[in-house]
Amino acid sequence: MQESLMNLIDAVNAFVWGWPTLVLLVGTGIFLTIRLGFWQFYTLPYGLKLAFSPRSQDQKSKGDISHFQSLMTALAATIGTGNIAGVATAIAVGGPGAVFWMWVTALFGMATKYAEAILAVKYRVTNDKGEISGGPMYYIERGLGMKWLAVLFALFGSMAAFGIGNMVQSHSVASALGEVSGNAIPGWITGLVLAVFTALVILGGIKSIGRITSFLVPFMAVFYILGGLVVILLNVTEVPAAFAMIFTDAFTGQAMAGGAIGTVIQMGVARGLFSNEAGLGSAPIAAAAAKTDVPGRQGLVSMTGTFLDTLVVCTITGLAIVMSGVFTDTSLEGAQITVAAFNSALPVIGGLIVSIGLILFAYSTILGWSYYGEKCFTYLFGDNATFLYRGIFVFAVFIGSIQKIGLVWGISDTMNALMAAPNLVGLLLLSGVVASETRSFREQMRLERSGSKQSQTI
Repeated sequence: MQESLMNLIDAVNAFVWGWPTLVLLVGTGIFLTIRLGFWQFYTLPYGLKLAFSPRSQDQKSKGDISHFQSLMTALAATIGTGNIAGVATAIAVGGPGAVFWMWVTALFGMATKYAEAILAVKYRVTNDKGEISGGPMYYIERGLGMKWLAVLFALFGSMAAFGIGNMVQSHSVASALGEVSGNAIPGWITGLVLAVFTALVILGGIKSIGRITSFLVPFMAVFYILGGLVVILLNVTEVPAAFAMIFTDAFTGQAMAGGAIGTVIQMGVARGLFSNEAGLGSAPIAAAAAKTDVPGRQGLVSMTGTFLDTLVVCTITGLAIVMSGVFTDTSLEGAQITVAAFNSALPVIGGLIVSIGLILFAYSTILGWSYYGEKCFTYLFGDNATFLYRGIFVFAVFIGSIQKIGLVWGISDTMNALMAAPNLVGLLLLSGVVASETRSFREQMRLERSGSKQSQTI
């Protein structure tokens, strides 16, 4: 029975994550990039300044958390197992050229993330407790008047949160700790500890999640990036050849897959989208909670998440794997490929870096997705269902650590694809609103710059 169900889910995922969905996701990014005049490319430096400069954190405007905390909450959810296992799978199946197509996906995905955040802030609402709620379900309902489509997004989002954002991650942590300890740490102990730490954070709501992720995400990202850079620098003479292989294979597909260029593109685009979630509709839920005076400012902050997730973290993983050549070893799969790549330059230590990174990435994903799922759940059932949701979510963390996860992974893949559909409808139909808000924000930026120059002159 379970095998038949898995076969059915695999068939559904092959359809919902096929070329039409991938083309629609990337195509939306390309459309928004053109409509906004390639806005993301020349405003990225300012977006990074807004996100990371202490002076740029808006403490006075409406919202629950700062620019930095909203970005860290979003990155907590997006920087996950996909940055380690997902990149490795893309290269193993599609070849080194898949990394190039991940970059392309990210560059256009920045425009998608920007548009999502613009709409999330513009159409967000405040409940009786003074808490902010926003995201695709709100801009679809309030911007388009399509309540039924908003309900569908919230339904798919709340279900996906228990899969890709919960049980899949706790299972990854239990597996990683079991492997590192030589199975000395049982899965149920990992699950229990993880459930307790999750409860301590999410029971405090978005402000608590924002505080923890603003510490955890920079630490884990820097830890993994520095480890990856050491691996790359120890073989720095191989860097030019690795880049040459990535660019050449991107257009020939000769390194793997028997020269199937379509496989190279599909794996790069699919894994890139899984990594940065541009277009899925998850990140704008965190963006809506940010303290910001205008939607455009948070839009720039949000789009930096795609840059950091794919163009920085995924690139580190991809380069390490391509330089090592371990992707040709068919006995390895997923995170094992990344472990082998790091171990090739840093024996034992490299594997520990990847394992610790995987554990931290997975835990942060649980925290980020707990908020996404909660907002989708309360949209459907009201704010009084908040603590019920949090209790069920914490229990699911424990269950995920001790159960076979194949079925859950398959269903969550389906839910992610189904989330994307209503969100992309909202983005495309409301692209005029995004363009209008961007024009207003551009003018405000011009006035701010001219005012700053005048004050310096005086």
